[in-house]
Amino acid sequence: MANAEGARGECKPLGFIPFIQDDAADRTLEAVARRLLARGYRVEGFVQHAEKDEGQCCGAVDLEDIATGKRWQIMQALGAHARGCRLDFNALSEAAVFAEARIRTQPDLLILNRFGKGEEQGGGLRSVFEAAFVAGVPILTSVKQPYLDGWLAFSDGLSEPLQADAEAVLTWSCKAIGEARRVRDAA
Repeated sequence: MANAEGARGECKPLGFIPFIQDDAADRTLEAVARRLLARGYRVEGFVQHAEKDEGQCCGAVDLEDIATGKRWQIMQALGAHARGCRLDFNALSEAAVFAEARIRTQPDLLILNRFGKGEEQGGGLRSVFEAAFVAGVPILTSVKQPYLDGWLAFSDGLSEPLQADAEAVLTWSCKAIGEARRVRDAA
């Protein structure tokens, strides 16, 4: 992404919640999405739901489309003796195509549950991040500690770290939406 210097006090177009454990970031993204929708904003993207499953190497992990409630199970349980679960690239690809189509409707904000290993390596939902950025849609996500360097390289100075606090993230979201609208109206 191209580097851009903003005016003093300007909100960067990419907000992210750095985290070590998923739960607080997931709850914050979902709470902010619901509150923005209740205020009449058009929010697109995904929140993540993870469930522990006894007897499996990992539990089910679903992406839920914020606007429609449609879900994709994105992890493949490989059985009780597997050393780890594997991302279901077909399900993730289907979700990405769905999200990219929704970005064309010019939502106020895109929330993507993660920027992780797949995105860092050019896959996962990276194309969705890129499509939203090109469309001028502000993006809110979370980034697990091991992928912070990849995120910072990807966002190239255009991202702002946020605490996993719904009020702080809501404030950033409203500000980012307002600035994106001003830019679109000026064009």
